[in-house]
Amino acid sequence: MEETISLKEIMGVLKKRLWLIVGLAAGAAIISALVTFFILTPNYQSSSQFIVNQSSDQSQNTPYDINDIRTNVELINTYNIVIKSPRILDQVVGDLGLDMTASALSEKIQVSNAEQSQVVNVTATDESYAKAAAIANTTVNVFKEEIPQLMNVDNVNILTEAAVEADASPVSPKPALNIAIALVVGLMIGVGLAFLLEYLDSSIKTEEDIEQTLGLPLMGVVSTISPDEIPSRGRSTKKANVSNIRGESVGT
Repeated sequence: MEETISLKEIMGVLKKRLWLIVGLAAGAAIISALVTFFILTPNYQSSSQFIVNQSSDQSQNTPYDINDIRTNVELINTYNIVIKSPRILDQVVGDLGLDMTASALSEKIQVSNAEQSQVVNVTATDESYAKAAAIANTTVNVFKEEIPQLMNVDNVNILTEAAVEADASPVSPKPALNIAIALVVGLMIGVGLAFLLEYLDSSIKTEEDIEQTLGLPLMGVVSTISPDEIPSRGRSTKKANVSNIRGESVGT
């Protein structure tokens, strides 16, 4: 016979284990906040931009050709790979005196551009905002110097350089997001644990439990009587004797 659970029973379980659910959710949120603010190291990002356009040996008055623009856009896919190559990053490591390999530095750099755009963003991530800006700027500068030798074309111009901001905000960790996720996870674990404990609890609590356990119909219910409601035999006898004495006439 399949067992079903009603909405009333669900609410009863949640109400019964409310402190467990709230405690787990609050505990998860507090732990997440402590880890976010006191253990995780903030990371900062800084970006530098360059544009891929006509070669410097072309006349400034020469009108743009749509084919040249298409070629430049296609070259960007190659440039995105070249920027993170050891040929470029080894020189960046040397120029900045970084204590890391080109491969490790590559993990700190992101290269992106909008679709069909000639503008490329080079974003560096580091625990120091100043170092992130230096990595982004140096990478773009080295790339600009090396690309004529690598591709036999000089069509890279720096658009904007990363600037160091005094009030820069870290991109990670994100306290509000981390705490919200921990709170939701804590609630889910609390609710799941509440129903698990209820499932493992084999004690009889309701009339339905008796019928399901014994397989017999319920004939009646004996109400619970508190000690104050149970009359004391000695007290009753004493009261009866007092009543009899008070009922007798005096002097007879």
